[in-house]
Amino acid sequence: MNTTLTDTAANQQVPVLSFFERYLSLWVFICILTGITLGQFFPQSFHYIASLELAKVNLVVGLLVWVMIIPMLIKIDFGSLPLVRQHVRGISVTLFVNWLVKPFSMALLGWIFVRHLFAPLLPTEQIDSYIAGLILLAAAPCTAMVFVWSRLTQGDGLFTLTQVALNDLIMVFAFAPIVALLLGMSAIVVPWETLATSVILYIVVPVLLAQAWRYILLKQGDDIFTKYVEKMGSWSIVALLLTLVLLFGFQGKAIIDQPLIILLLAVPILIQVFFNAALAYWLNKQVGEIHAVACPSALIGASNFFELSVATAISLFGFQSGAALATVVGVLIEVPAMLIVVNIVNRSKNWYESNHTV
Repeated sequence: MNTTLTDTAANQQVPVLSFFERYLSLWVFICILTGITLGQFFPQSFHYIASLELAKVNLVVGLLVWVMIIPMLIKIDFGSLPLVRQHVRGISVTLFVNWLVKPFSMALLGWIFVRHLFAPLLPTEQIDSYIAGLILLAAAPCTAMVFVWSRLTQGDGLFTLTQVALNDLIMVFAFAPIVALLLGMSAIVVPWETLATSVILYIVVPVLLAQAWRYILLKQGDDIFTKYVEKMGSWSIVALLLTLVLLFGFQGKAIIDQPLIILLLAVPILIQVFFNAALAYWLNKQVGEIHAVACPSALIGASNFFELSVATAISLFGFQSGAALATVVGVLIEVPAMLIVVNIVNRSKNWYESNHTV
């Protein structure tokens, strides 16, 4: 994030946001409306962009994700990787929330809201499918976008990368059994090609590109490196907003055709986002982790690996299923919801660091 730093009375560094960053929520709202509108007037264009996929991973969105996360990845010095060991408590919190709380809390929320509170307002034949989609969404922790949220909170880059790598490794073994347990299904067909492609596309390739670029820039001197890193900050925000336009353009028809269902499904997803973020944030404070670790730990627990969840929902229940729609709702609300979480953890830094001990 492009910021200037000022000293507070407590000798803390508080980022002063630029005009563009200060009104980011406004730009997000404008991009959402723009995406929905363009999707209605130019549906064929968005259908074509949506068709540019590799193993259910959209290549245009993938490219924009690169632009979003490379500015953070380029700052990472892998020579400092052993330092992550001092943040084992933060890693433990991340894994606890992501794998022992998140999928099960979403199953509970789906049971409360979809099966009971909202059941009279939903198609009866799709209720089980909606709950399945919510569970699929919660069982797949975020892979790429957490780098964006971490950067917006001044999060520790090495810690962010480490927790993402561990989540991806666990996902290979735990995703199918957890989903099978919660859905009561004997066999879950995991789209391994989507999982592998996403990890390669969103983690391996951008890490390699960022480190190569880092090496080239550092060879030209620290001043050149700093100058380019500062310029890249605005790239991430622009790419984030363009991604929003695309996502809402892709799903604009579903929003227009089924606004009530979209709204109802968004309720348990939003509750889960804020619950898991708050739980991870609070637990990190309790175990004495620094704010730069607590932020990415909280944010990865609140966001989802929507490519995997959408692909699994389609493969298990079909493109027109309630499960597929529920995972798509997760896609639609993720960015606005996560920006709210980012704002909360940034504003609560003084509270977090009060009586803080490591």
